[in-house]
This record gives sequence, C-alpha cells and structure tokens, in this order.
Amino acid sequence: MGSWLCEALIRLGSKVTCLDNLSSGRFENIMHLVNEENFEYIRGDVAEGVEGKYDIIFHLASRASPLEFLRYPIEIIKANAFGTYNLLELARRNDSIFFLASTSEVYGDSKVIPIPEDYRGNVNPVGERSCYDESKRLAEALCYAFHKQYGLRVMIGRIFNTYGPRMRYEGYYGRVIPRFIVQALKNEPITIFGDGNQTRSFCYVTDLIIQILKFVSKNLKFEILNLGNDEEIKIIDLAKLIIKLTNSNSKIIFLPPMPDDPRRRKPDLSKMFKLLNFKPKISLKEGLLKTISWFKNELRI
Repeated sequence: MGSWLCEALIRLGSKVTCLDNLSSGRFENIMHLVNEENFEYIRGDVAEGVEGKYDIIFHLASRASPLEFLRYPIEIIKANAFGTYNLLELARRNDSIFFLASTSEVYGDSKVIPIPEDYRGNVNPVGERSCYDESKRLAEALCYAFHKQYGLRVMIGRIFNTYGPRMRYEGYYGRVIPRFIVQALKNEPITIFGDGNQTRSFCYVTDLIIQILKFVSKNLKFEILNLGNDEEIKIIDLAKLIIKLTNSNSKIIFLPPMPDDPRRRKPDLSKMFKLLNFKPKISLKEGLLKTISWFKNELRI
C-alpha cells in the first residue's frame, strides 16, 4: 500500500520521502520511483525516531499479516505505539497534517454488521491478535490526545482488507488473497484457516489510495473514517472464485482456525461516501484478475 501511495503522490507533483525498514515491505516495490527527482528513500524504523520537515505525514508502518501477529508481536507493538508517538511529535513540530492508517481490527469480532465508526469494538486485550488490535487502538488514542492537547490536524482511516499487485505472499508475510492466488497458480492446495464461512470485505488498492488522498485533502481538524469496499464475501467463496479465475486444479483444505479470528467483517461506508463523494470503482472480480496477472508475471507462471 505504501508504494502505491508514494507513486500517486509523485504523480500529483509532491516531494515524497519514503521511510521503511523493509521488515515486511519490498524494495522492489519502489524501485521504479528511486530515480524520480521528487522521491527519496530512507531505510529506517519509525519506532526509533524520525527527523525532517513535512507538510503531511502518512503513518502506514506496521506488520499486518495475522501470521505475523504470532511471530513478531513486540515489533508490531513498537511500530504502532512508539512509531505513532514519534511521528505525532514530528507532526507537532512541523504543524503537519497527520494521517494514521488504522485498521478494521480495532473493532475485533464485531457484534454489529455493517460496522460503523462509532462502534467501540469487541477486542481481546491479551489474545494472539492483541499485539496488533490493541496497539492500533492505542495509536488512535495517541492521535486524539495530540489533537486535543496541541490542536494537531489528524485523520484516522480504519482500513478494511486491501489487496492488489506488489503484495508479499511467502511464509509469514502471506495474506489471504496473495496466498490463495499463488497456491492456485501452482495447483497447490488452497489453505483455509477455519471453516471458510468467515467473511471479509476486500478493497482493491487503487480505490483505497484514492480514498486516503481525498480524505487528507479535506480541511478537517480531526476525523475518523472507515475506508475500503463494502462488498462482503465468505473466505471459502473467495477461494472458489480464485480457483475459477486461475483455471486451477487446486483443492481446498481446512486448517485449524486462527485465534480470535473475526467471523464477519463488513464496513459501514456511508460516512465515507458522503464526506469524500466517492465509491469504490473496482469490483472484486476485476481486482482479482489484475492481481492474478501481476503474480503470473512475478512468478513467471
């Protein structure tokens, strides 16, 4: 997502500094930008401090794959707690606009569907997902505190599942759509955690980037928006669709469910539609075909 945002900002004429420690990102995703006059890449960690002068700060740093929650909980908490504080301090010193890439995970296993921004969540504070869920909730609290105490202009985007080209797929980095696509392209078993009846709402990356840019362009003091696409699908149906679109011979196998895995995830986007005057343009099928094409080229299949 960060590489797509950098690219969009460059195309809009902005001067962009990209800070990434590459813990879950790939340098290949920004290689086409490194020779751009208005682009600078710094290998660094937001949890260790950031310097510079910026008009807008986008905080997108954090591992975000559920499998990574099990392996890197401390790193995730540091990025979302210390990293958010460091960037908010930087924004305060520069009087910058601050955008936090929060997450639908702050809602936990929601009891309200579709999920509105005023739902306070159903989150396990000491579960396997809590390193991400709770550190993102803390990040939001920090944002609100900086707004109240210093008048910092803050926009919080609670992002629902995003997908598209450039996603990592291997090992602990693999999220559901890239994992399913690669498994299907290789005719390997499609691995579903749980019974597959859990739902997600997937947004193609370019639609999400448009939402973020429209959001920060508003003259707002403090606002929280759900961002994404409200097209809901069962994970088992997603697997079947990817098998169909890839003409794969893969079979579906079921693994034990992930701890605290939400059963349904569908955003209420009515506030976003009204404020940004925008609805997602890319259907799930169209976005999957674009993503499959990228992975075929990436894997030379």
